[in-house]
Amino acid sequence: MNNNVYVDIHVLQTVPPSCINRDDTGSPKTAVYGGTTRARISSQAWKRAVRKEFHKRFPNEELGLRTKRIVELVKRELQKLDSSLSDEKAEKKAVNGLEKAGLKIKDPSKGTDALFFISMGQVRTIADLIISGEEDKKQYKNALKEVPSIDMIMFGRMVASDPSLNYDATVQVAHGISTHTVHNEYDYFTAVDDCSQDEEAGAGHLGTVEFNSSTMYRFATINVPELSDYVGTETGKAVREFLEAFIYSMPTGKENTFANRTLPFAIYITVRNDQPINLCGAFERPVKAGQDGYEEASEKAFVEYAKELYTKYGNAPAYSFGMGNQISSLTETASVPAILDKLEKVINEQVELEK
Repeated sequence: MNNNVYVDIHVLQTVPPSCINRDDTGSPKTAVYGGTTRARISSQAWKRAVRKEFHKRFPNEELGLRTKRIVELVKRELQKLDSSLSDEKAEKKAVNGLEKAGLKIKDPSKGTDALFFISMGQVRTIADLIISGEEDKKQYKNALKEVPSIDMIMFGRMVASDPSLNYDATVQVAHGISTHTVHNEYDYFTAVDDCSQDEEAGAGHLGTVEFNSSTMYRFATINVPELSDYVGTETGKAVREFLEAFIYSMPTGKENTFANRTLPFAIYITVRNDQPINLCGAFERPVKAGQDGYEEASEKAFVEYAKELYTKYGNAPAYSFGMGNQISSLTETASVPAILDKLEKVINEQVELEK
C-alpha cells in the first residue's frame, strides 16, 4: 500500500437553534474566521460524540475508557478471575499492579491524578499478570502499551507523566465552523411552580439560555497506512465505522432543550495519495443567505472552491464519493450506505496491495 493514503470526509450540516457545545460561561462556542464571528463546535466535542456512537458499532471489549478510576476497573477484573478476593484485597492488588506499570495512584478510590485512556484489553492483561504473580515491572509497562482499543488507535493517547505510553492518533478531526456569520441569541424562559397557591402570582423560576443556529462545515481525515498497522485486514471496516459515526453522531449539549439533532445535507469523501486537504477555505468569505437560505449557497461555494483548488494544484483525489445536490458536479453521488460500501471496497483493495 502507498505510504500516503488519506481518507478525507467533508460534511455540510444545518443545525437549528441549539447550544450543543458551550464555553466556560455557558455560551455557544464561536471563532473568528474570515474576519467575522462563526459558530464553532470543538473537535473534542465531536470526537466524544463519535466515541459514544462507537458503542453501537463495536463490542465493548474493543473500546476504551477515559477515566481516573482505573483502579476500580482492574479490581473488578481481578474479582472476575478470582471470586474469593475481597474488595479490599482486590483493590490493594490492583494498585500494586498499576504502580508496577509506572502509574501514580495517590488515592485508590479516585485513581490517577489525570484522566487515563485505557482499553479493556489492557485492563485484562494487567489483571492476568497480577493473578499470575508476575513481578517484572516491564511486563506491566508493556501491558499498557499493547492491545489498544479502536478509539485509542484513532484518537490517540497522551500521558504527560510517561510519554512512552503515548499513542499517535490515526484520525484528525477539525473544529466545525459555520459557513456564515452568526449572532448568538438569548431565550428568556420562565417555569411555573405547579404547587403554588392561586394568590401567589409570578413564575417559580426565571432564566436565560444562549443559542445560535447555523450551517456547519465539518472535516476529518484518516491516515490509512497508520491505521492499517494496527487493524490490518479490518482497515476497511474501521474506516467505514468511523465515517458512519462521524456522519450520524452529534454532541449532546442542551439536546433536551432544543431537540436539535439533524443529518448532513451534503457529504464529500475522498481518498488521497498526497496529503489531507481541509476545504474550509471555501467559507473564508462568509456565505450570504438569500431566499434559499444557507444550504444551497454553502454547497455551491464548497464545490466551486474544490474545483478551483484541484485546477490550481492538479491534485484531484484518487477516488471520491458523495451525497448532495451539487456535489454531483464533483463526483458520482449515491446514498450514504452505497458510498460507504464503495469506499470500504477501495480501502480493502489498498490494504490487499500491501500483502
